[in-house]
Amino acid sequence: MPDLKAVSVPEQVASPPPRPVTSFHIGEEFGTAKRTLPPAGIVLICIAAVAIIVGIFAFTERPKPQGAGSIDFVTAADVPGQDMILAAITVTLRNTGKRPLWIHTLKAQLTTADNKVFEDEAASPVDLDRYYRAFPALKESAEPALAPETKLLAGGEQKGTIIVGFKVSKAMFDQRKSLTVSIQPYDQVLPVVLK
Repeated sequence: MPDLKAVSVPEQVASPPPRPVTSFHIGEEFGTAKRTLPPAGIVLICIAAVAIIVGIFAFTERPKPQGAGSIDFVTAADVPGQDMILAAITVTLRNTGKRPLWIHTLKAQLTTADNKVFEDEAASPVDLDRYYRAFPALKESAEPALAPETKLLAGGEQKGTIIVGFKVSKAMFDQRKSLTVSIQPYDQVLPVVLK
């Protein structure tokens, strides 16, 4: 048997002391709302401030009718054999805006005593003389025709007559609940409603 010689064991190198273990919780991430959003109170105050500013802007910038006026005179005539009437409505229109007002459409709406609603667009101004010859009662207190494409300067006033037809009897028309004329200008959201 061979001689066993003492084998020298190298000395162990001293290892550094163990580091303290850091606790790591995977459930606590920094991408959550708790870590990235400001406190809820500040968010609610900011939302309320923005809502108030938007509300003030919406209230001050809401569309307003650019004109005003009135219905001055109404005359109606029965159309024989058709159970309808023709009505000549004389109106005054004032431009209360700062820009010229261009009339796009003219309509009249009749609400009868039993709450039925009838609507008609104004007859062409070219036809008014023909209606006046056929129904002379319509000419009473009539002004020149108020026509689409009429331009009304800022602060100006225009009187005119429109003729509309409704499928009602003259007695129903005379007992009407309301009669309105709606004038829709170009480039305006709201019509000018005359009562």
